[in-house]
Amino acid sequence: MTPRPGACALAVGSAALLLVAASSATAAARLVTVRVFAAASLQDAFRALAPRFEATHPGLRLEFNFAGSQVLRTQVEQGATADLFASADTEHVAALAREGLVEPPVIFAHNRLVVVCPAGASRVRQVTDLGARGVRIVLAGPTVPAGRYADRALAAVGRDPALGSTLEAAIRANVVSQEDNVRAVLAKVQLGEADAGFAYETDARAAAGRVRVLRLPESVAVRTTYAAALLRAAPQRGAALAFLRFLLGADARARLRGFGFLP
Repeated sequence: MTPRPGACALAVGSAALLLVAASSATAAARLVTVRVFAAASLQDAFRALAPRFEATHPGLRLEFNFAGSQVLRTQVEQGATADLFASADTEHVAALAREGLVEPPVIFAHNRLVVVCPAGASRVRQVTDLGARGVRIVLAGPTVPAGRYADRALAAVGRDPALGSTLEAAIRANVVSQEDNVRAVLAKVQLGEADAGFAYETDARAAAGRVRVLRLPESVAVRTTYAAALLRAAPQRGAALAFLRFLLGADARARLRGFGFLP
């Protein structure tokens, strides 16, 4: 019996679809996934960098785990599988290096600490307003890089005679919450649950129009440091090294500057 033309076309079409599906599955199997643990404040920038890296490194794919640097450090210490750790400070990654869990870290970017306030009416117009009675301030916790940077800035306030010797204590007394990461600080300010918070300039830029930025005086300004390191147990060491080199390259540096990071 001669097969109907329609049946032949259907058979050929089905076979073609199967071939395409098999080819796609094979290509997906060939992809190497680089698992990157990165500080929450890097989320927007790293997600924007990923397509560029993947386009210039065929066969490699980035997978991110964003959280507070202290959370990520704990996950690495507890044996979580990762290839690269990018921290919002040097302390956490240096601690992992001392424990023999990561290679010597490298610095790839800097940032600035700023005060963020709700975009609408706010009680905080200058740094001295942070110490006014009833002002609600939110910080990152003491183990979070942003929290340590804020503590450093407040200590500098206490040492600055132009700001008054009692301002540091007044500001600290107004802290109503300490968060797990800087993005949580930003969220509380945006929701009006705080009158001010200490965050990174890059986060403030990402929330433009929803928060107002108050820059710290030069006498108390804090420049922050981002460091990255390969995990010694990285399943994809070579691919992770490729991403680290990419981070240190001119293209990535230019794109990071676009998000407000400092070279």
